[in-house]
Amino acid sequence: MPNSLVVIGAGPGGYTAAFRAADLGLNVTLIDTDTKAGGVCLNRGCIPSKALLHAAKSITEAADAKNMGVTFNTPSIDIEKLRAWKDGVVTKLTGGLGQLAKARKISFIQGEAKFLNATTLEIRKPDGIIEQLTFEHAIIATGSRPVELSFLPRSHRVWDSTDALTLPHIPPTLLIIGGGYIGLELGTAYAALGSKVSVVEALPSLLSSADKDLADIVIRRLKKTFTAILCGTKVIKADETSEGLRVTFLDDKNQEKQETYAQVLVSVGRKPNTHDLGLEKTSIKISDKGFIEVDGQRRTAEAKIFAIGDTTGQPMLAHKASAEAKVAADAVAGYPTEFAPKCIASVVYTDPELAWCGITEQEAHTKGLAITISKFPWMASGRAMTLGRTDGLTKIIADTKTGKILGVGIAGVNAGELIAEGALAIETGIKAEDLELTIHPHPTLSEMMMETAEGLFGHPTHLLKPKQ
Repeated sequence: MPNSLVVIGAGPGGYTAAFRAADLGLNVTLIDTDTKAGGVCLNRGCIPSKALLHAAKSITEAADAKNMGVTFNTPSIDIEKLRAWKDGVVTKLTGGLGQLAKARKISFIQGEAKFLNATTLEIRKPDGIIEQLTFEHAIIATGSRPVELSFLPRSHRVWDSTDALTLPHIPPTLLIIGGGYIGLELGTAYAALGSKVSVVEALPSLLSSADKDLADIVIRRLKKTFTAILCGTKVIKADETSEGLRVTFLDDKNQEKQETYAQVLVSVGRKPNTHDLGLEKTSIKISDKGFIEVDGQRRTAEAKIFAIGDTTGQPMLAHKASAEAKVAADAVAGYPTEFAPKCIASVVYTDPELAWCGITEQEAHTKGLAITISKFPWMASGRAMTLGRTDGLTKIIADTKTGKILGVGIAGVNAGELIAEGALAIETGIKAEDLELTIHPHPTLSEMMMETAEGLFGHPTHLLKPKQ
């Protein structure tokens, strides 16, 4: 008997698809190369990085408390205990997923899966045993992996994000190649733990996907946190010496310079894991960047094979994968469904955090949209003042004619938690007036969303708008 559904990859997309399909009554087999479900996000990405960032936040808040008259001794970092705590969080979560899979009677197989044709998989298990599995439907959720730089030496001094998150040691100096969100988050954590962190980015600025007024708030603090930020600069060579890695930079004026670092972290992006799945033995189409082409139901060119998550393109985010997973599982079960979100929030977990959803101001101007913008600086927030963190900005972009909220951006502490209200506003199509009239609790950071909406009508309570 063929299986109703086989899911390849047990990350946030894969296990969500498997759980959803099982809840809908399908017979599900879940395959992953790891011993437990969770994927990169839980085991080597989102969760361990946030655990380290929380430790970093504790250190930073203790240092900042001196401004309130509270002074702590210089923190002593027990790296083994910190590592064990981080790993303990991961173990609890993966264990919980295992229990949920077992309760749903999902069959879990550890191994590498490859398509032999559009209805059969070959599974190579860790002990070398090869099995074949015939299926009715399949969902590909194999995720992505870090991009490597071939010109760097093979050395223990060169990390990717996976290496950095194992917390092998705290290097005295750390160069991060790539100013994307992963590199900046890890840089934030290691800087708080004691490393002198430098970042090099080939683009003219950091965080170029976000609006400049929001990104600048984060960058201003990063300039104080990091030893150096080199934008418009490329790494062209690295040589290993007895003192570390001697890195050669080339800036936008074609000038070279060299610096030596104890450790280098490569964080220049990720690429989809679609290269060794046997997809060439199916009718599945792949883009020149390695992404699987899918329709609104996440269905590939093979009618009974679906693909979700990082394998299908940007944004390569766990919550996007989970949302696609539910659509794909519903489609396999025969329900009418489509993946058509109005927005997907992005969060950069630096200090302060940066989050946005919907359209950005620069995108709106590029498209020639008629928009109205309101900004609320956190210096006018009583709650932000009590936290000693007025380095923030809440921003709403609305359609000038309809008043519908098109985009929301937040820079500031806990922006990642606050952005969900903006995503809900955009997804449900509410107007700025609705947000303005929603009574928010005081004093909170969330009430700045209400006050920003008030600004669209010219009467924010805690700001004085000049009369037109």
